[in-house]
Amino acid sequence: MALRGLAATRAAVGLCRIAASASSSLPSAAAGGRRERELPFALVAERAMVVGGHRGMGMNAVGAPPGAPVGAARERENTLLSFGRAAAHAAVAFIEFDVQVTKDGCPIIFHDDFILTQGIGAVCERRVTDLLLEDFLSYGTQKEPHKISKPLLRRAGDGRVLNWSTEEDDSLCTLQEVFQRVSPRLGFNIELKFDDSIMYHSKDLECALNAVLQVVFQYARNRPVFFSSFHPDAAQMMRELQSSYPVLFLTEGGTSKHHDSRRNSLDDAIRVCLEYDLHGIVSEVRGVLKNPSAVVRAQESNLTLLTYGQLNNVSEAVYIQYLMGVHGVIVDRVEEISNAVAGFGKSDLGQSGGGVDGAKHQAFSQQQLGFLLRLIPELIEQRN
Repeated sequence: MALRGLAATRAAVGLCRIAASASSSLPSAAAGGRRERELPFALVAERAMVVGGHRGMGMNAVGAPPGAPVGAARERENTLLSFGRAAAHAAVAFIEFDVQVTKDGCPIIFHDDFILTQGIGAVCERRVTDLLLEDFLSYGTQKEPHKISKPLLRRAGDGRVLNWSTEEDDSLCTLQEVFQRVSPRLGFNIELKFDDSIMYHSKDLECALNAVLQVVFQYARNRPVFFSSFHPDAAQMMRELQSSYPVLFLTEGGTSKHHDSRRNSLDDAIRVCLEYDLHGIVSEVRGVLKNPSAVVRAQESNLTLLTYGQLNNVSEAVYIQYLMGVHGVIVDRVEEISNAVAGFGKSDLGQSGGGVDGAKHQAFSQQQLGFLLRLIPELIEQRN
C-alpha cells in the first residue's frame, strides 16, 4: 500500500538510486520469495509521510536550557498528558512510547532502565523491572492527592543527577491506561525496552512479551499498532508469538558500535529483517543519511523505513528523507514538523510548489538530488 502517489514514489526511488555506488549483496524480496505485505499504516495511506510523536509530544532532557529547541517539551514525556496533546494534532499518525514490565507482570510506560529519587542523604536508584507496580506508580505526581509521592530525579547526559521537572507534570501510567484513555484514532508504536547490559534468557523475554501482548490483544481493538525493539531476539520472538501486528527492528544505523553485530549498521538491520521476517526498520536518521543507497535496498525488500533522532527536528532534513522515500519520522518538535510534513505531498516532485515550512521552491532534479545525497554524509561527519 503506497504512502504517496505512484509517480512520486517512482521519482523518490529513482532519485535515491543515484546515490547507490554499487549493487547490493543483500537478498531481495523476490529472491527470498517473501510475500507482499501492507505497510503498518493502513489508516494514513494517503499521507505523504507519516509523523510520530517521540514519547508523546517529545522527550525531556533534564538540564536543557530554557527555550532549547530539542529535549525541552513542556509536558512530561511518556504520560497521558503528552499522548493526549499529540493526539490533538491531526497530522500526527502515531506516538512512540517505551514499555517495560514490572516485577509483578504489569506493562508500564517508562524509558530509562533505572528510576531515581531522593533518599535520606543520597540518591536512591532502582531498576524499573525490579519494582512492583505499586512501587513504580509511587514516583512523581500522584493521581490521588492523599498519596505520598517520591520526587523524580534523572541522570543527565553528563552524569549529573538533577530534578526531573517540567512545566506541566503528569503521573506515571500503565500500557492498559494508554489504550483506554488515548484517542483510538492515534496509532501506537510500542517500543519493547530491554537493558543492553543484561543477557536475557529466552523464557524471560517470552514472559515480558506475553505480558505486553495480553494487554494489546484485550484493548487495541481497531487502533493501528506496531512493535519495535533494539533487541534482535525480542523482535524475532514478538514476530513468532503473534501475526496481528507488524514488528520493526530498531537500529542506530551504524552511529554507534555494539558487541552484537546485528546492531552495527543499516545493512545489518536489513539482514535481520529478512532473516526474521520482520516488517521494517526504525533507524537513527544519521544512519540513513550516511547510507542513502540502503533506502533503495529496504524498498526492494518491501520493508517499511522510519527514522528517529535529533535531525528529525529540522524540517529540511525531514524533507530530504521524504524525497528519498523514507516512510515516516519520529520527532520531538511535533507541532512544527507535522505541519511541515502535511505540506510535502501537495505538489508533485516534478513541479514547483509548497515545500518546507510553506516556502515556494523549484523541485530538485535527479542530478541535483544525487549531489545532495552524496554531500549529506560529509556534512554529518563534520557535525559530529
